[in-house]
Amino acid sequence: MARQNNNLSYLRIAMLALFMAALPSCTAPLFGAYGPIGHSREEFEHYVEEVFRFQNEMTTKVMMLLETGEKSNMEQILQSEQHMHQICEPLNVYVSREMDGLSEPFSLRRQVMKSTTDCDHAAHELDKLLEE
Repeated sequence: MARQNNNLSYLRIAMLALFMAALPSCTAPLFGAYGPIGHSREEFEHYVEEVFRFQNEMTTKVMMLLETGEKSNMEQILQSEQHMHQICEPLNVYVSREMDGLSEPFSLRRQVMKSTTDCDHAAHELDKLLEE
């Protein structure tokens, strides 16, 4: 019986340690800081909207460019666009669910918080290629 209680104690300690290790990754929204640089909620929502609009603008530019075929670096542009879409996928899924009136799971919101800055960078990299 004592051995079973020791095993349960170790299990409780291990679970508490896992919870404490996960806590820092979950605390940002609890204290009013969102995203990697600690925006307020309103600032972060505005930033997410700007990034979403900008990456959509880049997609539109690529589509228009495909019709004209003017660029010599088209292969590089298409690879950059594909990369942007992969990185921006959580943001696009989030917005699509929101537009359809569906709830967004907490895990998806966390993915958006973690990936929006990378999405922004990928969209700007594509923009640089389009400007060349």
